[in-house]
Amino acid sequence: MSGPASWQIGAIVPARDEQQRIEACIRSLIRAAASAHCGDRFWVVVVADACRDETAAVARNALDGHGEVIVSHAGSAGAARRLGVEAALAHFQEHRPEHIWLCNTDADSVVPGDWMSHQLALAEQGITGIAGIVALDATADSSTRELFRRTYRIHAGGTHEHVHGANLSLRADAYLDVGGWRDLALAEDHCLWRRLLAKGWRVCSPAESVVTTSARLVGRARGGFADTLRGVIGERCS
Repeated sequence: MSGPASWQIGAIVPARDEQQRIEACIRSLIRAAASAHCGDRFWVVVVADACRDETAAVARNALDGHGEVIVSHAGSAGAARRLGVEAALAHFQEHRPEHIWLCNTDADSVVPGDWMSHQLALAEQGITGIAGIVALDATADSSTRELFRRTYRIHAGGTHEHVHGANLSLRADAYLDVGGWRDLALAEDHCLWRRLLAKGWRVCSPAESVVTTSARLVGRARGGFADTLRGVIGERCS
């Protein structure tokens, strides 16, 4: 098992037309890495996928030497995440996959300061995959926030069955063993998680790992989280 100072941490962020939000996301990742004392063992890869705005330029400026930006025309969340992981693994190519931790989030999301510290503590216990939960940001009105709280189920023991690309991390050897991100525009996170489970990798779903994500009702991918949120609201109001 790796010691606390031996983990190499790659943070992968797919982004499509997120020039207004990507800076906050990157800054939160840098803060979390600093809190976990990652130093130069931390690298962010932003994949600006099919962007029509200044996402790539804003991201490069915000990274300030802590990572890189890849411009992609894949038009798929799964393909963008895969490109990001490939770049992170190339950056850490001198290190063994079992010593590389891959953190995945979304460009419209902000991670808490203890996000990486919490994950690495679990990794030190032999956990190879972590699926956390999401919370809505301040743009959600009170009724939407209350409805989300009631319908977003967490088990009494603090576990859950949610899987979000905005809060899914895993060890690189586990990632490679199951074939990585698939080229899917939707549900690429569930696809990867199911393969981790099927292969018997040791995973956990802690409710204390929370990423704050956009409460917008018009998202970047049809059928994604924004559509799910809008659907829940529609059912409640019908």
